[in-house]
Amino acid sequence: MKRIYVNEKWCLGCHLCEYYCAFANSGSDDMVKALKDIRIHPRIRIEEKQGISFAVSCRHCAEPLCVKSCITGALRADNGVIAVDKNKCVGCYTCIMICPYGAIMPGVDGSVVQKCELCTNNAFGEPACVQGCPNRAIVFEER
Repeated sequence: MKRIYVNEKWCLGCHLCEYYCAFANSGSDDMVKALKDIRIHPRIRIEEKQGISFAVSCRHCAEPLCVKSCITGALRADNGVIAVDKNKCVGCYTCIMICPYGAIMPGVDGSVVQKCELCTNNAFGEPACVQGCPNRAIVFEER
């Protein structure tokens, strides 16, 4: 299965992946209207440690602890993609606490969680963060 991989040597720390992610999940087809003058809530985030920038997103684990820990069954593995059923999520945040990568975060309204779903819910073809990375530090490939 294809997954997102990050080459921190190439990451500029520009945060464009975050903006493309937020836009892809906004439901809008106009990036400016979707993101102008708002606080974005991307499902990927850039962190910097000791001068090295890198993107943090869901690894879509083969044995996902988040799915096993979800008390309502809101998290599920579907063809290798870990997805959230927002109608089932009660916002207990157990998945946030158990994810070893810090890839699950509170949703925009705080009642449900959000995470990378590899842009399976939009028409980008490949994850928007990959398309938006100017340095190709984020790739979507089989390894």
